[in-house]
Amino acid sequence: MFNYLEPPNAFYEFERIYSAAQWVKKQNWITDYLREYQPDIIGFQEVFSTESLKELVAAQGYDYFSVVAQPQVIDDFIYRSPVVAIASRYPIVEVDAVKPDLELAQTLGLSGDFSFSRKVIRATIDVPHIGNCDCYVVHFKSKRSMIEFDDKSQSLSPEKTIIESLKAQMAGGWGSTIQRGSEATLLMIDMIARREATGQPMILMGDFNNNLTDGILSHLLTNTLRFVSRIDRDAYLAKYCLNDAWDLFQKVLTNEPSDTGEDGESETTIAVKLEATLEVRQEMKLTEKQVRKPTHYFGASSSVLDYILLSCEFDASYHDSLYQVSDYDTYDRHLINPIFDRDGESTDHGIVLITLTLRA
Repeated sequence: MFNYLEPPNAFYEFERIYSAAQWVKKQNWITDYLREYQPDIIGFQEVFSTESLKELVAAQGYDYFSVVAQPQVIDDFIYRSPVVAIASRYPIVEVDAVKPDLELAQTLGLSGDFSFSRKVIRATIDVPHIGNCDCYVVHFKSKRSMIEFDDKSQSLSPEKTIIESLKAQMAGGWGSTIQRGSEATLLMIDMIARREATGQPMILMGDFNNNLTDGILSHLLTNTLRFVSRIDRDAYLAKYCLNDAWDLFQKVLTNEPSDTGEDGESETTIAVKLEATLEVRQEMKLTEKQVRKPTHYFGASSSVLDYILLSCEFDASYHDSLYQVSDYDTYDRHLINPIFDRDGESTDHGIVLITLTLRA
């Protein structure tokens, strides 16, 4: 949402306040996307004004909306620590904040009061044909350094200032990496325990602030299990592990079996659209895999930071699956071809939407 905060409140600093015209433009941009793409379930990040967002999505037919936290007010009208939210056209029958296993966190060398940088939502939604489905919305810790070097409070030479800044950047960046990887691990442990207890399908979506293939978050797509027979391994990995929606979409296009290797690319997120019937389109019968669009640009570089991960109920190659990923879209014109009057108050990420089609 890129700082969704209703004026006259300010985000982070007192002068960062939307004008009335800017606020209207931001709300119109969100509304236009919802009207055009019509997602059934959508996750949001960087939400400050939760009641305002609830009213906005309700006007577009989303009768169900949940948050599990509120942003922090640090000085009357200055806000920080935005939260995640979820909206759905289908009933949200249960909602809760995911709580990390603190005993396990300590075993991993983390503090005994470890917490997610932003609380994770688990919303159980009554999805057509499949029943209760656990939908998780995340915003993992960013790569921004956890340590900020304050050179104004010290009288240092230019070289010493650079050295101290470099050390703070290196240590603080690694600290953020540890936090981000730990969040993903403890969330996945909780998801496995929830799956064991309920057997309900799972959808994990959000801003991961990391590419899934660089090792920090790759365990979210674990596809190996040591010292277990192949038959047991395949059965339980399919039941308890997640798949990247992009990979599942590519398999549908190419009719490939489900097998994401360790080097297989993976990522996707933010919105889910459901269809009740399957219309096989000739253009889907492709022999070559499509190129995945980035969801974030920084200078001359780009990356995929936003994902939707799915349990086996949405994998067409799984014998008991009811849905398959029949379409995948990254909305990015506001990033690659922005028009100020239309996109001036949009978002700094691409929006990823997948279509889940009921299998014949």
